[in-house]
Amino acid sequence: MLLMIFTCPGSCSNDRSLTVHRKGHTGEQLYTCNECGKHLSSQSGLYGHMNIHTSKYQCTECGKRCQDNYTLSVHKRSHSGQKPFECTVCSKRFTRSGHLVLHSRIHSGEKPYKCYICDQAFCVSGALTDHIRVHTGDKPYKCSLCDKSFSRSSQLQSHKRQVHSNRRPYLCTYCGMTFKTNGELRNHVRIHTGVKPYSCGQCADRFRRLNQLKTHLLKAHNEGTWFICHICEKKFSDDRNFRKHVRRHDRV
Repeated sequence: MLLMIFTCPGSCSNDRSLTVHRKGHTGEQLYTCNECGKHLSSQSGLYGHMNIHTSKYQCTECGKRCQDNYTLSVHKRSHSGQKPFECTVCSKRFTRSGHLVLHSRIHSGEKPYKCYICDQAFCVSGALTDHIRVHTGDKPYKCSLCDKSFSRSSQLQSHKRQVHSNRRPYLCTYCGMTFKTNGELRNHVRIHTGVKPYSCGQCADRFRRLNQLKTHLLKAHNEGTWFICHICEKKFSDDRNFRKHVRRHDRV
């Protein structure tokens, strides 16, 4: 039997809060949303989550639904660009104070959430929960519009926006092009600004996207591991294209 043992720096005000908090470490999620299949560790969390399936807290800019008014107000910062929380070490800014707290662990090296299967450690419990699904293959988030399922709720939401929705609420102020996600807009804007935030530690090359840097490291410096198809032995530099390729074999 494998045991997961570590010391968590968190504290709770009562036994009930402690029980819920411990579930974050173990990945135990007992409450399931009947609408989207998302699993949550507390009943109160489920009640809050259910609001995303109504129009009670809906963004007028992009149509995204949130679980409460605070989450909606924070989400609206993605449209306004407001990031009021700044890291005192590297000056990176965030839309939420919680994101700043988690980011600060990068500088301190704090990773209290450890995988009991492979010993990989994470800064946040949610990242551990998502990681464990790499070992189990569990994909609990099922699309109600097609037969696809996902290991993360964010992947399901992104899938619905990109595949099943025609809304393109994110506008490029340079050329007028519109995009379905804020991430797509950020990557596009770098074409106009020339910003290349991802630098190679082996040479002077810089890149607009992280996947471009990863491909460069593999091809130019042979750093990392190629993804090799076990059927046709074709090589891929990133796992996303590799998975797409393998699915083509599955459909044959």
